Amino acid sequence: MATNKKISDLSELNEASLANDDVLAIVDVSAGTTHKVRKDTLASALSGVSSISATSPIAVNQSTGSVTVSTGTIPVASGGTGATSLTDGGVLLGSGTGAVTAMSVLTDGQMIVGDGSTDPVAESGATLRTSIGVGTGDSPQFTGVTVTGTTTAATINASGTATAAKLAATGDTASGDNAAIGYTSAEGLILTGQGSTNDVTIKNDADADVITIATGGTNVDIVGDVTASTLKADGDTSAGDAAAIGYTSAEGLILTGQGSTSDITLKNDADATVFTVPTGTDDILFPDSAKAIWGPGPDLQIYHNGSDSYIYDSGTGSLNIDTSQLTVRNAAGNETQINAAQDGAVTLYHNNVAKIATTAAGATITGTLIATTDTDTSNTGSVTLDFTANQNFVLTFTGNVTLANPSTEQVGQSGVIVCIQDGTGSRTLSLGSQYKTSGDEGITLSTGANDVDIIPYFVQAADNILLGAVQKDFVGA
Repeated sequence: MATNKKISDLSELNEASLANDDVLAIVDVSAGTTHKVRKDTLASALSGVSSISATSPIAVNQSTGSVTVSTGTIPVASGGTGATSLTDGGVLLGSGTGAVTAMSVLTDGQMIVGDGSTDPVAESGATLRTSIGVGTGDSPQFTGVTVTGTTTAATINASGTATAAKLAATGDTASGDNAAIGYTSAEGLILTGQGSTNDVTIKNDADADVITIATGGTNVDIVGDVTASTLKADGDTSAGDAAAIGYTSAEGLILTGQGSTSDITLKNDADATVFTVPTGTDDILFPDSAKAIWGPGPDLQIYHNGSDSYIYDSGTGSLNIDTSQLTVRNAAGNETQINAAQDGAVTLYHNNVAKIATTAAGATITGTLIATTDTDTSNTGSVTLDFTANQNFVLTFTGNVTLANPSTEQVGQSGVIVCIQDGTGSRTLSLGSQYKTSGDEGITLSTGANDVDIIPYFVQAADNILLGAVQKDFVGA
């Protein structure tokens, strides 16, 4: 036959003068490929085929050289689908050597799900969520979700761990939420929870509680320390508060506590008590030797050292007690010790009985006023009387005595000097220049053994002690 002849009709092939071993080229126009087959192989394939067309499928097996011509479907073994038509938009499912089948077109929200053994099926809704393991409700649940970008959702329910660069809530939470993060433009970030013990619990990476809000409550319980540049309270405390800081515009800062021994205890950085407010009282209790201090000196201190109480003033100026009526009483408060009235008397008491009371003219003494008396049983030579320490002097002469000039006399001071002869008698008394006698006659004492003489004196001026006449020889003294 002529070469490069195009056969376009079956009759042309039958009429062609070809030997059985002649080779024909079959061209796949769409694929741009050429397959060479023998004339007898092609004739065998066309046996029983009345006609072919441009769309008639011809399958050439490259390995065996066999040819299959079909006027209907191409079998799967020849690379066909085994089907005359497929569903528009359907997904093809293989079936071994059987014909390919097409699924129905998927509806909105359907996904193809397989179980690893049977044909895949189209599922949606709760059935789909069950198959892919995200729960059965309308809100899917994911385990171990990592979100790289920004997640925006009205509600996210996570049973595992959700990791995100940023989680942006766009709606409010509700009272029935077990654990929810929300946001409103007025309230900002909202955390809502619902538990049997706490509604909200914030923990650290050791799973230890840091902050808790008890179920149904509004109090925040902070387990550790609170560190802040400023801690501002905006409400009053109440009687049941165990330890609370409050504020009102009238009272200012409020500290309220409730303990078995003290309601409030203030301690220093050595954990030592500075002062306490005993439970249920309005007292302030300072421990022994703790001082209430005023002034930078410190100028004024008030404290008790465990044995004695002190008011210590070391500052400049005076310690003033300004009052119209001052009364000093005993510890039991049932005996008066000192009473000072404005524009009136200052009265000193003994065993709750007034003894000395000042008057406009001087003072009134109830009872006796006893001055200190120096009793010296051995005097000889120069003797100096101490007028600061004593008002009266009782001197037993064991030798001749000279009263030396003193330096302690006080103007207006008066008293007596009692001179007693010892068992020997005849002891004499000489006077220093500050002692003055009437007519400058000096003092002559009784000379008998054990005689007692009394000399009155009065301090007229400094260095001028006036001596009265000697009262001699008191019998039975």
